[in-house]
Amino acid sequence: MGNAQRKPWISPQDYLAAERSAEVRHEYVDGEIFAMVGGSLNHARIVARLGYAIRQAALRRGCDAFTNDVKVRVEAANAYYYPDIVATCAADDDPYVVKDPVLVVEVLSDSTEAIDRREKRTNYQKIPSLREIVLVSQSERLIEVYRRDGSGWTVDVVRDGPVMLAALDLSLPLDAVYED
Repeated sequence: MGNAQRKPWISPQDYLAAERSAEVRHEYVDGEIFAMVGGSLNHARIVARLGYAIRQAALRRGCDAFTNDVKVRVEAANAYYYPDIVATCAADDDPYVVKDPVLVVEVLSDSTEAIDRREKRTNYQKIPSLREIVLVSQSERLIEVYRRDGSGWTVDVVRDGPVMLAALDLSLPLDAVYED
């Protein structure tokens, strides 16, 4: 019979302190940390295109948006994630963490899609301020917008036409995301 090695539990405070000087970014889920992998060129292109449009829309509303390097706190799941894009209209007291996002975007890759769809999306839905979660495919022209609707969530699947992001009053042509 094998002996399973249990990883030591890490407090959120210790994670945050270590992350400030880490050479590699890590996400945190209930005492465990997970190293982040780099993205493809296509991933970076999609994040850049969407990030620019979302930030401009956020600024028009008195909000702000960030790409890649800002953590989002999911208090109900004791987790910190690095979404590809996050928009917030709240003033956060921590310069490294968004606690009250209105919009989160994850660009899916083969290595992260399952986690982004199941764990992250489910946990993001626990954030009271969050109005929309956007999952963007790299491999096909497909964007899913999960939108808070009262106490539940609906999903819009966009394969052509504009992508509507109600949280920031933004309508974005799919062609602007998937330029050739």
